[in-house]
Amino acid sequence: MAKAAITWEGFLLRWVLALALATVLGTFNPTQYSFFNWVMETEGMTSVKVLVGVVLLILFVVYLRATWYSIGPIGLSLAVAFFGALIWVAVDFGLLKLGQGSIFTWIVLVVLATIMAIGMSFSLFRRRISGQVDVDDVET
Repeated sequence: MAKAAITWEGFLLRWVLALALATVLGTFNPTQYSFFNWVMETEGMTSVKVLVGVVLLILFVVYLRATWYSIGPIGLSLAVAFFGALIWVAVDFGLLKLGQGSIFTWIVLVVLATIMAIGMSFSLFRRRISGQVDVDDVET
């Protein structure tokens, strides 16, 4: 049996895919190049828009389901609390201004992608440090 291991390259790939899903190639970002803006600002090609929307929905379900089952509600809450506190520290030290809407939006999108990448990678990380395997479906 091949041994699944977490690597920095594997995590980076999951993070880039989550970032693409959540931002530039995917759903929403503050620029005009996103699925949201494409749907809202252009007419026509309705079937293509629906197809792209369904593909994005499938990808989100895969990522969010894996994240939910991997880190669970407590882990998800802790991740949101950690990144929220990190953003708060950045605001307190003057590194981030709350009035900069598009920059703040990009930061939130990067945090969302990071949490999804952690969720996609956490089972492999937990297996590596503890030796325990996560099993969702039990075969009899």
